Amino acid sequence: MARGYLEGPAAEEAQRRMDELARGIVDEPDAEMEAAVYGCTEENPEPHFLGLLGEVDPDELFASGAAWGVTVRRVAAS
Repeated sequence: MARGYLEGPAAEEAQRRMDELARGIVDEPDAEMEAAVYGCTEENPEPHFLGLLGEVDPDELFASGAAWGVTVRRVAAS
């Protein structure tokens, strides 16, 4: 009988982390994250960085037709 959540990638990751802790390996703190807006434009039809959320409005970019395929992603703060 399968053990459900005790098997598979989640269990492997948990075991890896337990092994690291047993060896004294400590994770570095997570980087500070920011919300960044990505999308496609006439000049560059591949998804690329358009600006930080708050500096650019993804809804306005899309509604105006200036960009399409607009997404907001969490990225490490620079």
